[in-house]
Amino acid sequence: MFENLSDKLQGVFDKLSNRGKLTEEDVDVALREVRLALLEADVNFRVVKDFIARVRERAVGVEVMRSLTPAQQVVKIVHEELMATLGEPARLDLSGTPPHVVMLVGLQGSGKTTTAAKLALTLRKAGQRPLMVAADTRRPAAITQLEVLGKQLDIPVHSEGNKVPPPQICANAVKRAREGAYSVVLLDTAGRLHIDDQMMRELEQVKAKTDPQEVLLVVDAMTGQDAVRVADDFNQRVSLTGLILTKVDGDARGGAAISVRSVTGVPIKYLGVGEKTDALEVFHPDRLASRILGMGDVLTAIEKAQEVIDQDQALKMGQKLVKGEFDLEDFRDQLQQLKKMGPLSQLLDMLPGMSQVTRDLAPEVTDQHLKVIEAIINSMTAGERRNPRIINASRKRRIARGSGTTVMEVNDLLSQFRQMQKLMKQLTGGGKRGKGGMRGLMSMLGGFGS
Repeated sequence: MFENLSDKLQGVFDKLSNRGKLTEEDVDVALREVRLALLEADVNFRVVKDFIARVRERAVGVEVMRSLTPAQQVVKIVHEELMATLGEPARLDLSGTPPHVVMLVGLQGSGKTTTAAKLALTLRKAGQRPLMVAADTRRPAAITQLEVLGKQLDIPVHSEGNKVPPPQICANAVKRAREGAYSVVLLDTAGRLHIDDQMMRELEQVKAKTDPQEVLLVVDAMTGQDAVRVADDFNQRVSLTGLILTKVDGDARGGAAISVRSVTGVPIKYLGVGEKTDALEVFHPDRLASRILGMGDVLTAIEKAQEVIDQDQALKMGQKLVKGEFDLEDFRDQLQQLKKMGPLSQLLDMLPGMSQVTRDLAPEVTDQHLKVIEAIINSMTAGERRNPRIINASRKRRIARGSGTTVMEVNDLLSQFRQMQKLMKQLTGGGKRGKGGMRGLMSMLGGFGS
């Protein structure tokens, strides 16, 4: 989402770093470019004005002008003020006696029903026992959608069709949760294409019947400044306790994520970063600020890895890398682990210095592209995967037929795997060689099949 904004901000900082000592005029020129970049990213103009004023006040002060690395000090100030604009981290309030009622509100098309399932899965992983409630009777497909998601995740759904009034459905669900020892009740309420008084009255009735601890607005981050207006309107009528920004992985300009907290005063609690039910992240302002400034987000990458990677297997793999025994079977296993962590480009953007590498990759380097590599490897015998040198012309033809690819693609994979083995040795060496190895690995993936 923040690709264009990140590129422009990095361009500004690169210019500053080339100047050595900074004058007040240098800072003003840089901040004009930062202001323009934020406005183009659809950040609210009042938020931009306050942000620039705070940064300038600090950037022309003693801490920068007398610093040995003034450009780095400016980047540090921008990072800290960006964190302040995004607000303090806020967690879901599940204190007190269960069941805890969490009411999800939002406009139609914001991803509210899918978000209900994502949040239910997140809470179950945290040890809670959630009950989802299909209270969107205006859109019959929403009831079916939630029931299907509930079956996929093995999470119960309370549904009474579309004839019973939503406030009554929600009240009955809370009663069921109390009797069934469910710890959290997630209310998927109805939305509209636009805000109207009838919808708001219904939400007020639901709130009065269920007394939710949390009222979370699910808002599409791709709607830009409209997201701020929508959040403000909902907050006035149902007193929001938090926000969930969806479609943060999209190609929008990202201004809503920066603006909405500052304008409404309502904290962001989660970010929807993909379509899958596990694509929901707890909001960390420091991590999002780092992503916006192109600094990566190593902590989130580590957390994703810890969720999917078998520690014993990782230890064995590390030993193989050190010994230079990494083979195609190991490579396939790593691809399978990588896919569980989410889209490749999204993962690489979390690594410092790698955002530009992902933009340099060929457009065809996608998760589908990695599946082709996996198909070729799966078409080999165990012996061929462990010792690719035995793969002759006839074996290549068999592998190509089995994987639905061409002999040329098989040749490309084998050739570039040999290059990757060399790069893996560099990666285990650390330092600059390690960084070069990672870049080389991504170039290898980019060149495959071209």
